[in-house]
Amino acid sequence: MKSVKIWNDSPSDRQIEQIADRLAAGEIWIIPTDSIYGIMCDAFNTKAIDKVCRLKNINPEKNNLSIVCANISMASEYAKITDSAYALMKENTPGPVTFLCRSQSTLPKEFKRRKTVGIRIPDCETVRAVAESLGHPLLTSSIEFEDDDYARNPDLIREAFEGKVDGLVEGNDGGSIPTTIIDCTESAPQLIREGLAQIDI
Repeated sequence: MKSVKIWNDSPSDRQIEQIADRLAAGEIWIIPTDSIYGIMCDAFNTKAIDKVCRLKNINPEKNNLSIVCANISMASEYAKITDSAYALMKENTPGPVTFLCRSQSTLPKEFKRRKTVGIRIPDCETVRAVAESLGHPLLTSSIEFEDDDYARNPDLIREAFEGKVDGLVEGNDGGSIPTTIIDCTESAPQLIREGLAQIDI
């Protein structure tokens, strides 16, 4: 498993370019976020998406897929963001929130099977910079773990996923609390899951 170590969420340009290049080549990496470490790939690489879905046992026809975007502007290229959703994103991003929005036709077919996409703009410079370097989003799905230590400690994450993914970005200790999920597919946003972020709707 390849590894890139980044201290205090302050990646160098060279590190970001290295990670983005590997993802563009179709590799799957585990990358830190502001909540749980995520299994990620280039959201426009169909084969890589299929690998992540198989690894996580995700059925795109039954489960929503989520993407990491560098900012709201990038998110608006791939999701239909209502005025109310934009206001919530403006106030709560970057942050540990997943916004469920209607998907745009600019996304690959894997995302269109549900017509809904989860939008993440994490409070994590590393992963946002990777998305910006790629020029488009990353598919993301949180790692699974049986013990909180295996969510927090990069060494234990490496142990658990050796041979299953291509690379690991070793950052600060991860978290074990998931994101807050808000459904923004209708005119009035609804809280679906209360997670790390406390949001008033």
